Amino acid sequence: MVMFYRVDYSLFNAEGEVVDSSEGGSALAFIEGDETMMPGLEKAVTGRAEGDEFKVTIEPGDAYGFPQRSLIRTVSFETIEANVEDLQPGMIFQVGSGTEAEVVRVVEVEDEGITIDGNHPLAGVT
Repeated sequence: MVMFYRVDYSLFNAEGEVVDSSEGGSALAFIEGDETMMPGLEKAVTGRAEGDEFKVTIEPGDAYGFPQRSLIRTVSFETIEANVEDLQPGMIFQVGSGTEAEVVRVVEVEDEGITIDGNHPLAGVT
């Protein structure tokens, strides 16, 4: 029987700081086997009972993956439909639309263009 899971969670970095949490928000919900959840978390909750509390360490390959150099690139100012003066490193926004939509982070703003990174912010993080 396929299971539906709802998980309240706190995600910690290597320094023990909370980098994401469901506290004060909605629980993370997914259907077992639908491939919408990172494999490491799905493996960790599969077979657990309601109310179980546990800690798990998930390696990058079973979480957000490893950073891909191909997702870091410099684009022209015309490509970004935003006020260039307002762009700052660290900003996150969507480029493209429909099936071509991509969430990116601004890495650098230079005279020749804007360097953006399409990797998940937690790519490469255990």
